[in-house]
Amino acid sequence: MSSIDKFNKLNKTEFLSIFGNVFEKTEWIAEECYNSKPYDDLDELFAKMMEIFENTVKEKHLEILNSHPDLAIQKKLTKDSKIEQTNANLNQCTNEEFLEFNKLNEDYKKKFGFPFIIAVKGKNKNEILNSFRQRITNNINLEFEEAKKQVKKIASLRLSEIK
Repeated sequence: MSSIDKFNKLNKTEFLSIFGNVFEKTEWIAEECYNSKPYDDLDELFAKMMEIFENTVKEKHLEILNSHPDLAIQKKLTKDSKIEQTNANLNQCTNEEFLEFNKLNEDYKKKFGFPFIIAVKGKNKNEILNSFRQRITNNINLEFEEAKKQVKKIASLRLSEIK
């Protein structure tokens, strides 16, 4: 049985357990996808998730952005976020790096109203810090669009792990 056949046959609880955190702590996107079954292939399912995200209202985008954890300092991470941040060595910050992440997280949230979001896979903590330092200087519109782009990148990476 192919993956898509398996996913099409899942009940709602099973489907949400697999796809409910593709967009951080945002089960309603997976729920809408579940209600649109069956899918012909994985690409169609993944495209539907992205389409739902893209076509939602700004308030929902902000909710999704705000469901993401602060980098390097958040203690309660979803399993996905913990793996992603650990692979980028964000759990191995020096005191100075930790303090800088903490200050950047606070300043960023004050300025933009949502946490700094970056797809950390394949990046190290220095690349992430440099990106953080640069992006905090953006204006709100540019950064809101960049944050949404990063959320989609994270979702795509998480989807690519699901087989």
